[in-house]
Amino acid sequence: MPLSPRAKKLISEFAGENIKLGDIKARGKEIKKDHALGMELWSSGEYYPRLLAILVFDNKLLSAEVVDQLAAEILEHDSEELSQLADWLLANQLSKDKKLVALMTTWEQNPSPILRRLFWYHQARLRWVGQTPPGNSAELLDSLEKNLAKEKPEVQWAMNFCACQIGVHEPKHRARCIKLGKKLGLYKDDHVAKNCTPSYLPEFIRIEVAKRA
Repeated sequence: MPLSPRAKKLISEFAGENIKLGDIKARGKEIKKDHALGMELWSSGEYYPRLLAILVFDNKLLSAEVVDQLAAEILEHDSEELSQLADWLLANQLSKDKKLVALMTTWEQNPSPILRRLFWYHQARLRWVGQTPPGNSAELLDSLEKNLAKEKPEVQWAMNFCACQIGVHEPKHRARCIKLGKKLGLYKDDHVAKNCTPSYLPEFIRIEVAKRA
């Protein structure tokens, strides 16, 4: 894709390392919505321009085919960048359009690990944003008990996080979530920075429930 002078300028501005996410957000607010520019920025293949692209996409123009393309190209990035891109796509675009929200609910078994990750992160997000949890937690836990241990790492984290949120916000499922965490032991030995909640299911639930007590 031939790049416009504006796209080239922005790509150059956000070239390099250690760019602040706050600067990208500020520039996104200035630009607002410009889908064509977003697609140009995305086509650069560069991490920070792609973050900016996500902020300026028009979600009305994000068809299932376009989202499939974005998901495939997110896999070009390392695990840290991949996670940030996927989570920004959910927070800034997919969760803001009813048709995209409905689309996300179909991705549990999608061949794309990015779309599966987004399915599970969306389900987790439905619980921690403060609304009444959906009525599908028992079914989600059935799937978690069957598939969590064998999923790809980028999907596994989101699945585990969903189990954490179910355990925190739905007391009737809490024991089941803790049992699953103890059985699998995922993230049990991970080092966690001070004041950060560990991803190990039983500890996450214990700490977050205590905060809310």
